[in-house]
Amino acid sequence: MAGIRLTPEEPELPQGTPPRPQLPPAFAGAGAVLAGSGSGGGGGLEMASDDERSVAADSWSVRSEYGSTLDDDQRYADAAEVLAAAAASANFPSGASDCCSDKDDQDPSEVEGSMLGLQSYWDASYSEDLANFQEHGHAGEIWFGADVMDTMAVWTKKLCIDIINGGTPSGNDSINCEVDEKQLSNYPVLDVGTGNGLLLQALAKQGFSNLTGTDYSEGAIELAKNLAARDGFTSINFLVDDILETKLDRKFKIVTDKGTLDAIGLHPDGRIKRVMYWESVSNLVEPGGIVVVTSCNHTKDELVQEVEDFSKTKSGKEHLDEGEGNVPQIFRYIDHVRTYPTIMFGGVEGSQVCTVAFQRV
Repeated sequence: MAGIRLTPEEPELPQGTPPRPQLPPAFAGAGAVLAGSGSGGGGGLEMASDDERSVAADSWSVRSEYGSTLDDDQRYADAAEVLAAAAASANFPSGASDCCSDKDDQDPSEVEGSMLGLQSYWDASYSEDLANFQEHGHAGEIWFGADVMDTMAVWTKKLCIDIINGGTPSGNDSINCEVDEKQLSNYPVLDVGTGNGLLLQALAKQGFSNLTGTDYSEGAIELAKNLAARDGFTSINFLVDDILETKLDRKFKIVTDKGTLDAIGLHPDGRIKRVMYWESVSNLVEPGGIVVVTSCNHTKDELVQEVEDFSKTKSGKEHLDEGEGNVPQIFRYIDHVRTYPTIMFGGVEGSQVCTVAFQRV
């Protein structure tokens, strides 16, 4: 199924509580997608459609608060201010791109563009998080929530144990064999779009020690460095780097991604930039290494198909029909997390988040 979209419900407010400040129409529903007026370039903003709103609502609904003491009204008002500022500075276009503007021809698995795909949005967001950390000591948000982050870290360790022991993924998410943590130190890890860097802290708790986090937002890297220093993970290396134009000149055995590919796909030129993403990642992970991607906008099957399409594009066989010859693999699917909670929607079972692993061939 092409992803289940759940819009977060408004919590009931205690009697006598003043109403939340109202967002501008274009922002109704936290994280609503911006849409241009369609004439004159950079005209007024229209109300986002239900489909557009659901994409950004997903991204907001899977974020979890991490130690915030700001009251809901203040956080809501602050979010509106940040979103409005990002929208004004970005002059968000009305269409995705020339190559995918025709909705009749658009891949049904694709999502509409959103300001969550723009660096200006993330710079504003992490600037606020950094100020909140400096004032209150809060870590900010954990994208997809702490449970998903911890599951991703434990499951990645399990994959490495399987590889170290010369086996293949068992299809069981639990770790049932021990490994010398010194062996994990030989597994250099790169977390792309690291944000506040908390996934790397979770991986460090699992025994990984050669850890690097990159993000194109300077505010994110500054926040990650401060949090790592506070929490005693001073050996984690954080760098400002754009995965689409990376300056890194080394390879890693593990590349992790928790929401970065989703954000890239929400850029107006998301289709092109996702191909650039896989090109860059393919150059950063060494042969036999693994890429672990967690997404809320795409299912496991959609990610597997995307990787297969990337291999076809790289080999110049993108128009090759299935069964018409072999396509050289760049990545191969090896496993996915099976323990995330599932829900039924329209008679179909699925989960809001998936984590999928690919091995570099």
